[in-house]
Amino acid sequence: MDLATLKDFKPSEYEEAADGYRAAGDMASAAKDTIDNRVCAGMRYELKGDAATAALRELQALSKNFHYAQTECGLVSTALNGFAFDMAVAKRRLDAAIEDARADNCTVNPDGSVGYPAGKKPGDEKIADGGTVTGSAGGGPTSGALERQAVNIHPNPNDGKAMGYANRIADALKEATEADTKWAPKLRALKADDDLKVSDRDWADTQSDMGGVREAGKAYVDSLPEAPKGGSPADNATWWKGLSPEEQSAYVSLEAASVGALDGLPAETRDEANRTVLAGAKAQVQLELDRIPAEPAKYAPNPNGSYPAVVQTDGWSKWNEKYGAQKARADGSMKGMQAIQDRFDNTGFKRLPEAYLLGFSAEGNGRAIVANGNPDTADHQAVYVPGTTSNLSSVEGDIDRMVNVWRVADAVPGDDSVSTITWLGYDAPQSIVKDSPFSHYANDGAPAYNQFLDGLDASRSVDSDPHRTAIGHSYGTTLVGSAARQGDLNVDDVILAGSPGVQVSNADQMDVPKGHVWNQEADGDLVPDVGRFGHGGTDWDGPWTIPSDERFGANQMTTDTEGHSDYWEEESDSLLNQGLVVAGKGGSVDLKEPPNLTPGAR
Repeated sequence: MDLATLKDFKPSEYEEAADGYRAAGDMASAAKDTIDNRVCAGMRYELKGDAATAALRELQALSKNFHYAQTECGLVSTALNGFAFDMAVAKRRLDAAIEDARADNCTVNPDGSVGYPAGKKPGDEKIADGGTVTGSAGGGPTSGALERQAVNIHPNPNDGKAMGYANRIADALKEATEADTKWAPKLRALKADDDLKVSDRDWADTQSDMGGVREAGKAYVDSLPEAPKGGSPADNATWWKGLSPEEQSAYVSLEAASVGALDGLPAETRDEANRTVLAGAKAQVQLELDRIPAEPAKYAPNPNGSYPAVVQTDGWSKWNEKYGAQKARADGSMKGMQAIQDRFDNTGFKRLPEAYLLGFSAEGNGRAIVANGNPDTADHQAVYVPGTTSNLSSVEGDIDRMVNVWRVADAVPGDDSVSTITWLGYDAPQSIVKDSPFSHYANDGAPAYNQFLDGLDASRSVDSDPHRTAIGHSYGTTLVGSAARQGDLNVDDVILAGSPGVQVSNADQMDVPKGHVWNQEADGDLVPDVGRFGHGGTDWDGPWTIPSDERFGANQMTTDTEGHSDYWEEESDSLLNQGLVVAGKGGSVDLKEPPNLTPGAR
């Protein structure tokens, strides 16, 4: 880059362009939300039939296009700000060098060389002629030493000063050239394909785009206020509120996964970040599935014509050995991600509110935190923890359970708003036999659960305190109990369903007001008694105690479902009782009559 170009460079023009792209991204985001939460939601509520289904399909595709435009505009905005930042640094150095040179009566020429006036060293009689020097950028120790030696030898002291200014100018021009060279391909990479379809490849490329802009913009990102390391949700909230819109946009664009996982940030911000992560991960998995060859036929008629009638084919055996496990993992991830997308797409169906993705990861067993309704404004919140075998691939059932609770709680008379949340924010045991007897899954996950609950307070956007309920199922109740045992369980009520034990022996140890622990055990649910010896509470001088025991002291809610998994069956009393507690109507819950038990018996 030449001197005139850098001298005339106006970082503000690129910053204004960045603001324009950010505004365009905001408009795309608003359009997406309008399509999802107003147009499509209204159509699902009012219209039925093939035409409505086809229209919804087209609108959902349009919404995804707006989402992609929002994501890419955010990246372009951040890239332009990063480029302007780097160039502004180089320009400030150039301007300072030119100003200092002029103050020393030196002349900066258009080619970057510096002219200096005649002068003499102290003690010399003869005045040495002036001259012109050309600097070099990035001189190392050796060249620097040679230049200083030459300066000392030169009869005109202005020569050395001019050389210093020339070198500073050369360094500034080199820095600007490097910034231009670095950013040009990153910005070109953000140019979308010349078509109207946003493909899986386009979404997958957003991940590399993020990485490219993040790498090129390291100096810019490092200049932003840093998120508090190991900070509390309240610390995170304070940090986020202190950022400018430009800085918030940069973090969402470049660190979507980190922003989406940060407890204490607004639900809308986390949702925006996590939807971007979800879209990119979904596209990556789909591309992975597309690369796997089609599965051959597993069985073929026995060529010997004898028993068995069919045999496993060699082609399938080879395919399964090479691709079977990979495809199973990818199919599982895709199933879970599609379940989350389906929940988004069901907004408006039977008045279902908008969904918020408050946490997501496809790594390992996966993470998914999905809210029905905005918890930042809801009068009543419920946070549900699923149990053994829960992972991303099976999250659909857990999402549906909280949809059902929302419907019941929202139907309670009154104007109070409700948000129910599926919290798959921990590594649940994956084997009933090998994993579920151990407590470390609950103990390891409980701090994250407590932090999430505290984050709901920190992100609150209305001037009122919510009524909050923790709900656990099976091993999830053990985690809730561990959260109470380890710290401050920041809830008003606790619902336990099919609990094998909560690590404490009395409801008073659940960290909620007396009378606010609610338990359900359905007929035919074998988990409570089977699990009590691993997860029940004990005072060491008495028997292992679980929430279904009278001595535990929980409110025993009636159940009309059977088995371990049907506590959320639609139109059941089991579900109704949970919904009443969530809506703050515990006094209307139908309780079991306490059995006539002898002392010490269950």
